[in-house]
Amino acid sequence: MAKTPSGAQPDGPDNSPIGQPDEPPGRHVTERKKQFLVSPQATPGGLSPFALSAAGIPPLTLQVVEQALRGAPDIEVVGTVGTGGIDPMAAGVGGYGGTLVARMTDDKARALLQQGQGRLVVERDQHLHLLDPVPRHPTLVNSFAAYDGPRFDVDIVLLDKYGAPLGDAEVSLFGGLLPCSGLTDTNGRVRLTVHGDSPHTISGLYVKPRFDYWSFYQRDPDISWDEPNVVGLHALSDWPQLPGFPARGAIGWGERAMRLDQLPPNFRGQGVKVAVIDSGAATTHANLNRIHAGFDVIKNDPNTWNQDLLGHGSHCAGVIAGVNGSFGIRGFAPDAEIHVCKLFPGGQISQLIQALEYCIEHQIDVVNLSLGGTGPSPALEQQILRAKRAGVACIAAAGNSGGPVQYPAASPHVLAVAAIGKIDEFPRDSYHVETIHPDVDAQGFFTAKFSCFGPEVDVCAPGVGIVSSVPPNNFAAWDGTSMAAPHVTGLAALMLAHRPDFQGQGRMRSAERVERLFQLVRMSARRVSQSDPTRVGYGLPDALVALGLAPGVSQQAFRGLLGSLMGNVPAGMAMQGIGGFPDAGPRAAGSVTPFGFGLGSLPPQGW
Repeated sequence: MAKTPSGAQPDGPDNSPIGQPDEPPGRHVTERKKQFLVSPQATPGGLSPFALSAAGIPPLTLQVVEQALRGAPDIEVVGTVGTGGIDPMAAGVGGYGGTLVARMTDDKARALLQQGQGRLVVERDQHLHLLDPVPRHPTLVNSFAAYDGPRFDVDIVLLDKYGAPLGDAEVSLFGGLLPCSGLTDTNGRVRLTVHGDSPHTISGLYVKPRFDYWSFYQRDPDISWDEPNVVGLHALSDWPQLPGFPARGAIGWGERAMRLDQLPPNFRGQGVKVAVIDSGAATTHANLNRIHAGFDVIKNDPNTWNQDLLGHGSHCAGVIAGVNGSFGIRGFAPDAEIHVCKLFPGGQISQLIQALEYCIEHQIDVVNLSLGGTGPSPALEQQILRAKRAGVACIAAAGNSGGPVQYPAASPHVLAVAAIGKIDEFPRDSYHVETIHPDVDAQGFFTAKFSCFGPEVDVCAPGVGIVSSVPPNNFAAWDGTSMAAPHVTGLAALMLAHRPDFQGQGRMRSAERVERLFQLVRMSARRVSQSDPTRVGYGLPDALVALGLAPGVSQQAFRGLLGSLMGNVPAGMAMQGIGGFPDAGPRAAGSVTPFGFGLGSLPPQGW
């Protein structure tokens, strides 16, 4: 007998075919609802609310949109973000007084966008990602599935120079049919199973220690399957530039390259507020224990921002403001007031909007964004613009994919930072060697292979073999534009604190102050590497020049080259109203829409 869902006998006779199975328990799989950002937008043509009113068209307010969404079937309104105030000047970007967060299916989102007739911004609340601290090693995912066939086990043992085992390190072998990876145990040993018929198929051995040691990489390693393969790792303190580290304090190679070590000792960033929007910051660390302010945006909790599960935020915070007495690495601005907005793991665009709202409310001066999304976001762009008008300067990592500059670094309202390295600032058997681009200049500077590039790049900064703080009280040498951006963030904090241009009336918070800061950072830079400006922008900022303590190098020819690559727009020219974004700056030149899609449209990613 077939059963009704309640388990009762059906009213009529059972006419189901003999032997037909009962309906299986559970529910059919359908498309799940995703989170979207919805906000009002001016009518096509970018009319302001005042122009709309004069034309007899009532402006589409957030309240009207919210009321309509709450009355719509199959749409769940989660809440509102970025509601700190109405910015009528941003009418062309979208939104008056905030952005709605709602859950719906893709089909419902498309229908909503169509019904909006150009007056709504509807976009996926995309997940953000931290920009990896090292370039991706060869992928561990491919289409093969080795069900059978030849295979052999390889034992790897990690030891320090005294012969002590090193546990909890990631070891990867590449080559054969399937790359493989594992973690060493307390004896420093890991056994990896390689699919193939010979160790000679292995093309690479990569070791990534958790902290306090340099990485290791060997191309075409001579691997034995008959006996353990021993790999010796170098401690960070073994490096000649870090003698006695961390018990003996040091200044990183990146700070030295930017001449931080030549600044007067009282230049420490006093009176400036810096926000690090990242994975948190471990205040258990001796270099970070002076950080006392922050907020966990993910948990909506003011007490958990100092729990850094990933170490990424702690590393960035150490570069910006690490306290260097007799321990560890000194940051650029150790006396600045640091605020930590915890956004990872799990951050989305809506939560980044909330983090920037925190920055606006707390009058943050400089924000470090070592993060990125899968594509541009009109809703986030609106909030970045609001922050800029409130005097908040956003400095963003360009990205580590080796392709076009990622968003939000691609926004015309932030300062985008690419990564460079320097020969002989890391061991030759470390993985950092794999980042070297052939464009090495006479001083040993090179652009990092992984660094994103394009006309959006403003400057470059050290981002290879950067030693900084990680939880609980250790240090790690990481690569990435994530490491380059904090160098410039720290320098910007020093400029706002100590450069005469930003004292007195120059302290007034405004978009003009932000643009002035960005321009001075660019103009302080010197050319590095043999690459073109799409990879290094104006070059490597110089702390002495940026703070007005030394004359800058003439860059007229370099600016001309940069201008030619950006459509013959003179460097420093402010473009007003490009693509619906006022104050867009030089990078918006020639763009009808800055990101290649109309702001009333859904971005192509995720569909």
